[in-house]
Amino acid sequence: MNFVVAPPAVTSIPVSGSDDRFPVRRVFCVGRNYEAHAREMGRDPTREPPFFFTKPADAVVPNGAAVPYPPETKNLHHEIELVVAIGKDGFEIPEDKALDHVFGYAVGIDLTRRDLQFAARDLGRPWDWGKAFDNSAPIAPLQPAARIGHPAKGRIWLSVNGAIRQDADIADLIWSVPEIVSICSRSMRLKAGDIIMTGTPAGVGAMAAGDKVEGGVDGVGTISITIAPPAK
Repeated sequence: MNFVVAPPAVTSIPVSGSDDRFPVRRVFCVGRNYEAHAREMGRDPTREPPFFFTKPADAVVPNGAAVPYPPETKNLHHEIELVVAIGKDGFEIPEDKALDHVFGYAVGIDLTRRDLQFAARDLGRPWDWGKAFDNSAPIAPLQPAARIGHPAKGRIWLSVNGAIRQDADIADLIWSVPEIVSICSRSMRLKAGDIIMTGTPAGVGAMAAGDKVEGGVDGVGTISITIAPPAK
């Protein structure tokens, strides 16, 4: 088969303790999945049905990356998240079978151009330009569920230049991992290689070029990135 342009490289995430890598197919993200974060975004934290947005697979960048400050924003925010990696295809997955489809977990950061997101939200437009830009999904190495189990509680935190900004527990998720997987699979046929970023706790805030950003989820791992000057 001949392609008219070179096909893109496969985006992948390293698997901790192995030379293997996890190929990324799609990145789903859950919005406002912690009550305190919903409040800081000016929204009612009532347990309404979860909603999803997406990022392109090649938005994923590795732990330790220097992420250029993105264009067209003056309000780049961090959002620390528990990441779920789907390892088995499924459609209309029952909640009690959802964890059978999970390969593993990682720590990720949903980078957000908050000013662009809010402008789109206020006009009733999609969030893509605020969420789905280049390098917007740093993700640390995956921990297989076969090794660590399925974490349902544990500290989730993020610091900027050593100062803690986000500090909560994944037990505070409004919609749990099994619920998220099951609900997402009702609208999308989940495939091995899909990633789900499960939402962020309160404390999101702005970053600047030169900032060192670190975070983690107990029992899953840590992540560290640096915000670099804008790319030329």
